[in-house]
Amino acid sequence: MTKPIKISRGDSEDLVMEWDDGVTTRITLTELRDKCPCVNCQGETVLFSSYIPIKNPFKPAGFYEIDKIETVGNYAANIIWKDRHNTGLYSWEYLREISSAEKEDS
Repeated sequence: MTKPIKISRGDSEDLVMEWDDGVTTRITLTELRDKCPCVNCQGETVLFSSYIPIKNPFKPAGFYEIDKIETVGNYAANIIWKDRHNTGLYSWEYLREISSAEKEDS
C-alpha cells in the first residue's frame, strides 16, 4: 500500500500529495469535499436497508475550505472542514484513487 509522504496546499484551490512511490497527485478542494466518504455525504447500505442523503444546494461558509488534516493511524486522513464537518475518513487508497497524477512537462 502506498502512503503519502507529503500533503500540501497547491497554488490554487487544491491539495497536492506526494506518495512514497514517487508519484505526485492533485485534487481540487471542491472535488475532495464532494467525494467525502462519510455516511452523511455518500450514504450507505446495510443488509436490505439503504440511506441516501439528500443533497442540499445551499453550501455554508467554509464548505470547501480545509481547517486542518489529521492522520488516522497509518491508513487514513481525517479532514476537518471550516464548516466543522469532520466525519469522513479518507483512506490512503481512496485519496490515491480520487486524485489525478500530475502531468510531467516535456
